[in-house]
Amino acid sequence: MYQEISEQEAIRRNSLKELEALGINPYPAEAYKVNVNTSEIHTNFPTDNNLYQEISIAGRIMTRRIMGAASFVDLQDSFGRIQLYIKRDEICPGEDKTLYNTVFKRLLDIGDIIGVTGYVFITQMGEISIHVKSLKILSKSLRPLPVVKEKDEQVFDAFSDPEARYRMRYVDLIVNPEVRDIFVKRNKIISIMRSFFNESDYLEVETPILQPIPGGAAARPFITHHNALDMPLYLRIANELYLKKLIVGGFEGVYEFAKDFRNEGMDRTHNPEFTVLEIYVAYKDYFWMMEYVEQMLERVALGLHKQTEVTVGNHKIDFKSPFRRLTMNDAIQEYAGVDISGKTEKELAEICKSMNIAIDPSMGKGKLIDAIFGEKCEHHLIQPTFIMDYPIEMSPLCKRHRTNPELTERFELFVNGKELCNAYSELNDPIDQLNRFQDQLSLSQKGDDEAMFIDMDFVRALEYGMPTCSGMGIGIDRLTMFMTNQPSIQDVLLFPQMRPEKKSMPTGDPDEAFVKIGVPESWVEVLRKQGFKTTAQLKEANPNKLLNDLGGLRKKMKLDIPALKLEDIKSWIEA
Repeated sequence: MYQEISEQEAIRRNSLKELEALGINPYPAEAYKVNVNTSEIHTNFPTDNNLYQEISIAGRIMTRRIMGAASFVDLQDSFGRIQLYIKRDEICPGEDKTLYNTVFKRLLDIGDIIGVTGYVFITQMGEISIHVKSLKILSKSLRPLPVVKEKDEQVFDAFSDPEARYRMRYVDLIVNPEVRDIFVKRNKIISIMRSFFNESDYLEVETPILQPIPGGAAARPFITHHNALDMPLYLRIANELYLKKLIVGGFEGVYEFAKDFRNEGMDRTHNPEFTVLEIYVAYKDYFWMMEYVEQMLERVALGLHKQTEVTVGNHKIDFKSPFRRLTMNDAIQEYAGVDISGKTEKELAEICKSMNIAIDPSMGKGKLIDAIFGEKCEHHLIQPTFIMDYPIEMSPLCKRHRTNPELTERFELFVNGKELCNAYSELNDPIDQLNRFQDQLSLSQKGDDEAMFIDMDFVRALEYGMPTCSGMGIGIDRLTMFMTNQPSIQDVLLFPQMRPEKKSMPTGDPDEAFVKIGVPESWVEVLRKQGFKTTAQLKEANPNKLLNDLGGLRKKMKLDIPALKLEDIKSWIEA
């Protein structure tokens, strides 16, 4: 089976061979010393032109402008771009000019990674540049980058196809530098949050990803099998129960940035693998947690944007505390015009039908209320809004409300019409908790495949006594979407989950079929480039034209293979 490569790829592979023939290793093993980056130069050199007179820098060639004995290159490193000025007699001080005339001008390509030494200066056009004294190849690129053209600050031919960008994030990061900034900000968001928690002396911990029971949320899990133990295991859907066991164990506050996995649908705000922050603090309630969340998000916005107002789509979202607070019943009354308090499951189902909200027989009171809220209320909640006091059927791990036993002490924060975080006054009554788990079991028997499992070890932990506690979970992916104004979760994940890539299978005869009729093995790929995928196609070829076409392609691709004769072509056709 042959590997289908483009003409450009074939040319680059031939350049690779020429470099090796010159004794140049295109992939050297030794370290290359770098003592500066592009950002430092652009920031500091304008204020002091005496800086950076002996520098060593490395990066990727993004553009080349060859002008005889001197040329310009745009070099890109992790921090930005800078212009290189490369003069033949500077990098080739002796008689041998091969490094410039052959290596630089012919064998290097856009996308190649090089290291250079030299000094920084300002050109006559006023551009900060590096006058190159030496050049070394650090990695030869065998595939051409997508060509992104810019003119008068307008971008043409951008690498913008979402599937290609997400599938080949490594290319996206090279040619779309603004994408790198999203992930730098994502890292900063986590860093700010971690510092915020550490200031309170809360402990960062790690909990199991492979769990015997998928607890802590109502979601469909991924299932795997442990061969040595001969038992099923589940990828974590939440880390809540393990963190609360640590509160039982005596820690006052614990938190974890965790990877969770849910075997559910995918859309622009959901990925089956996602990052969540969960924190649990002893002796606190959900009122305290609301204030804590306000302070945390205000600090994130200020740390990222130096202001609390953030652009999200067509809206200006202000994360300055305090946020609006609204009970779920009040929200449904305000936006749906109905009062759900005291309604039975049957009455809630009738309300849903009257509003043309899709339901199914497996849905209990909690899911019916959630359906009404999701359909009629969520999209109105643009500015940060705490929705409080959820019906008990919606919150199997949450403490009953202190004044209304039909409700729970729970809030969710909504921003731009989407849930951002979820928090409780945590249930610490082991008998009540077991009863709620059993209620979930009855939902499972009705066909709800997202109902919670009964975790008897967690019930046992509560029986040893867990103090009053408040817990909160926030999706890092969605928070990053808001804070960087990205419309899709795929835009804030370096490697989002994708369907398997559809590979086009090579068509045509194998190499052996061409060799059998007398085609030299080195010419088989060239024939394919010329459009001959099968030996049968050669029967209709004009031998004189084919000889000229193949000769031209050999020259264009700089192929180091023997030239053909007309007799060779005729013999293939006759065979």
